[in-house]
Amino acid sequence: MSKMNLRYLLIAGLILLASGCGNSSNSEFTTVTVKEVEQVAGYTYLFVKSKGPDFWVAVPTMDARPGETYHYQGGMLMEDFYSKELDRTFDKVIFLEGLFTGEEGTVQTVQEVTPGSTAVLEKTDVVVEAGEGTIPIADLYSDPGSFEGKMVRVKGEVTKYNPAIMELNWVHIQDGTEHEGKFDLTATSIESFEVGSIITLEGVLAVDRDFGYGYRYEILLEKATAVD
Repeated sequence: MSKMNLRYLLIAGLILLASGCGNSSNSEFTTVTVKEVEQVAGYTYLFVKSKGPDFWVAVPTMDARPGETYHYQGGMLMEDFYSKELDRTFDKVIFLEGLFTGEEGTVQTVQEVTPGSTAVLEKTDVVVEAGEGTIPIADLYSDPGSFEGKMVRVKGEVTKYNPAIMELNWVHIQDGTEHEGKFDLTATSIESFEVGSIITLEGVLAVDRDFGYGYRYEILLEKATAVD
């Protein structure tokens, strides 16, 4: 794990600020009202108001306007986060998978599918033929201990891609295999990928990786690189 990742684990207590910024009466969701919108490639930054101090959140690109109200769950707090596109450093920004709208108990996703990201994690219909030396995603989930800390190779379709979080790009792939409802593999890389492309990745498999505040991965392919 990089020094930056360790740093964020050490400030995990500060992540409580995210939930402390304001909650709806449903404790599972935080309700916010948009005050300012900044659009960059692949992301939308929103300056929002809730019950506490105003704060920034970032989500994969969506259409949002000042005055609109949304709900969210979880998130990852980043301190002193520098955005190259905006050429500014945020004291704190919460990265989210998406925002929701609707009344309590009936929230619905409003995040749009955009290049480089998908709104909802769903099992695709893709069936990817195994490559030389590749391991099916189902096998990694069925016996993760056998692969922990080892270099593994997987082949699949990119179903989700979130760039430039903790100086890494986060890519989700599926190959059509599944074990007990688990079908998606997340990988971290310094390389860029496109949603819908078929790729072969090689990296070190980490087991039970927890970055705090809801970002926990049963398995995670780290230091992944694309191979032919």
